[in-house]
Amino acid sequence: MQLYNTLTKKVQDFQPLTAPGVTLYTCGPTVYDYTHLGHIRKYVNDDLLKRSLNYLGYKVKHVMNITDVGHLTSDEDEGEDKLEKGAAKTGKTVWEVARFYTDFFEKTMRLVNIIPPDITAPATKHIDLMIDLISVLQQKGFVYMTDEAVYFEVSRFPSYGQLSGQNLRDKKIRARPEIRFDPGKKSPFDFALWFKRVGRFADHSMHWDSPWGDGFPGWHIECSAMSMKYLGETIDIHTGGVDHIPVHHENEIAQSEAATGQQFVRFFVHHQFVQVDGQKMSKSLGNFFTVNDVKQQGIDPLSLRLLFMQTHYRQIINFTWNSAKAANESLKNLRALTAAFRTQTERTALSQEKLKQLDDYRAAFMQAINQDLQFPRAVSIMWAMTKSNLPSTDKLDLLLEFDRVLGLDLQNVITETIPPAILELANKRQAARAENNFQTSDDLRQKIEAAGYVIEDTPSGFKVAKK
Repeated sequence: MQLYNTLTKKVQDFQPLTAPGVTLYTCGPTVYDYTHLGHIRKYVNDDLLKRSLNYLGYKVKHVMNITDVGHLTSDEDEGEDKLEKGAAKTGKTVWEVARFYTDFFEKTMRLVNIIPPDITAPATKHIDLMIDLISVLQQKGFVYMTDEAVYFEVSRFPSYGQLSGQNLRDKKIRARPEIRFDPGKKSPFDFALWFKRVGRFADHSMHWDSPWGDGFPGWHIECSAMSMKYLGETIDIHTGGVDHIPVHHENEIAQSEAATGQQFVRFFVHHQFVQVDGQKMSKSLGNFFTVNDVKQQGIDPLSLRLLFMQTHYRQIINFTWNSAKAANESLKNLRALTAAFRTQTERTALSQEKLKQLDDYRAAFMQAINQDLQFPRAVSIMWAMTKSNLPSTDKLDLLLEFDRVLGLDLQNVITETIPPAILELANKRQAARAENNFQTSDDLRQKIEAAGYVIEDTPSGFKVAKK
């Protein structure tokens, strides 16, 4: 497999440290508001990456965090805590807010058929790990303390900026005039590891004892602490949105490698945004849609997978309701094809030409996902295969094999199959039609319809569906 690595700015051959095992860490949600389509695209792309690796024979260990404390409204330690903001907006406690939006996130993931991580790690359940990691950084001389917080001193980590490709001198030239909430902060690029429960955070609802006083962790430290606990000091693949590149993931690299002396991540994979009318879909702009909005439009949320696969993960996608409805119709058609292929049960030995055709489709599909997850091409290959002259039984086998990666839950179409008695009537009707016995054919159709099913003749056979 080849993947674009943000760290090296090029597409590289992917080889895990300990094949066939792959360690995968994916940045999870900050649970202070609803999961929207921009988030869903990121998690669908994570899922497609994981499914592709599994399909290729790797054994993926997947960890994802849940940020339920410490993420301020700015990634750069400015503003208020997002959980506190969510609590003020809803009139709930921060704990209730975190639980409610975590539940909504998990429901959303089920509706778009995301395979759950092996380990889902809420930040509030791992405070001790973060304290231990900050202590290590303090012992190694990378931190300093002010009256308000404990900071990582970025100037002490010479390779800071390796991910974004921007050194501190360039960042200073391009930086906007900044309000520093903490007058003791040495540089605007230093980042908080621990906030003390004083000053602007005196009333912070979530707080724990620490060597630096009562307080709570900064956002960046959680990913380093939890990934190293569950995946080791070096991760094969770390994913996130492109907005994580300049701050969050730079900070993760700095604190992790400062603590261990080892490379933190071998491959960074970053997903592009979903836009609405040319603007990033985001909570701050209020231009976002959730799965509830999708369902209200009569669209199956699972069709979002097809919609997102039409655009490469490193390209921006502009969301429209027309494109979503078109993807929904495509999913309906694919399900109908799956059901139609299922009704054809008679297998025939394939000729050498048909065997080669089958192998060519499989090889083309694998090549597409191998080349930096080219899912637009993979989906095109899937559709071409369904329209080929391969026997229906072989089309079904290959379609279900492809769907192990695509995740469109087509196996569910098979498990909701037509009862054997109805299929028997349909096959008898097909035989009667082949013998030009149209009276018997019509009688059998009426029996099928009386039982609550409809039958449709197609060039490749017939389709049976519930009314």
